[in-house]
Amino acid sequence: MNAEQMKRAAAEAAIKYVEPGTIIGVGSGSTTNHFIDLLAEHRIAVKAVVAASAASENRLRQHHIPLTDLNSSGDLPLYVDGADEANRFLQLIKGGGGALTREKIVASASKKFICIADASKKVDALGKFPLPVEVIPMARSYVARQLVRLHGNPVLREGYTTDNGNLILDVHNLQINEPINLERQINNIAGVVEVGLFALRPADVLILAGIDGIKTLTAS
Repeated sequence: MNAEQMKRAAAEAAIKYVEPGTIIGVGSGSTTNHFIDLLAEHRIAVKAVVAASAASENRLRQHHIPLTDLNSSGDLPLYVDGADEANRFLQLIKGGGGALTREKIVASASKKFICIADASKKVDALGKFPLPVEVIPMARSYVARQLVRLHGNPVLREGYTTDNGNLILDVHNLQINEPINLERQINNIAGVVEVGLFALRPADVLILAGIDGIKTLTAS
């Protein structure tokens, strides 16, 4: 299987968690796109979907899948999304596509978070993938200086604005030995909207697709 086939296989494995007639949440990115397409292909009659990005909303509309927002839906039984990295504790780095804040909100409002990815996203320690941090524009320089003090190398994502109208700093060379503590530290910096560490709210189930098939990990 190539990378896209692995992503689709992981998405296919997540379909069995969807109960018809429920409102579910979906994230964003290439693996989530496969999941959205499969929702339509399998003709699963969900009541509605809360999307964590404008791009996912547009894809759901193309498939004529009903949309709602989190303020109307309340808490959700299921959230499905991808990841840029995942460790054995199902803690994640997300936000390569820039939707980390909305993704974290929807994940936090969901009873079960299913993370779908190809097997290459499983790592021993988080941090090789640059850690995205969404910041208010006026705080960009201040936040960057604080991230340097945490021994990271923040780089502005040029020409990119989030769905919330903010900027992204991608932080390179961070040693993430204590993901929960680092998530709290970064989120406590004034001007930070959200950090792409999903450690306080990790995934409940991690579905990995590789050349040997599907592997499913659950939170211990």
